[in-house]
Amino acid sequence: MQPDELILRLQQKDEKAFERIYSLYSESIFGVINSVLHDTEASEEVLQDVFVKVWDNSESYTSEKGRFFTWLLNIARNAAIDKTRSKAFKNQKKNLTQEYFVDILEHKSSFTSKVDAIGIKKYIKTLGEECKKVIDLLFFKGYTQKETSEELNMPLGTVKTRNRLCINKLREILVN
Repeated sequence: MQPDELILRLQQKDEKAFERIYSLYSESIFGVINSVLHDTEASEEVLQDVFVKVWDNSESYTSEKGRFFTWLLNIARNAAIDKTRSKAFKNQKKNLTQEYFVDILEHKSSFTSKVDAIGIKKYIKTLGEECKKVIDLLFFKGYTQKETSEELNMPLGTVKTRNRLCINKLREILVN
């Protein structure tokens, strides 16, 4: 079945078309959601909500506005961001420990076993003040990059660049 036909059938509330779209896109969409939330269980919940929205609002999609995947991606990204702004999610993230941060680092790259939860603070202390602020907000407090930008009163692009540079510095420190 062609993509345009599949989307049309979804808009006509064809359950088989919906199942096919879910099987085609759910893994990618889950990855996007989880990259925002860093929480598998919450990401699975948001994924389900996203596909309910896709089903309920499928008629609002038109190819003139862009590709279907982009439309789906925007729904997912917005849902994930909404989740991070929820009171329950923020309260859950306030209790993050260094283990959470170490897990992120170890998951994103293959760090040696010398990285431990107790020692991560001393490595972060070796970074500059700007790095400490960015890492604290993004990883320990669960802020989005946009929220970090607003909190630090710095352009979003600068936050993204600093985040990447700071994590790379931390990786260098941890690997050596």
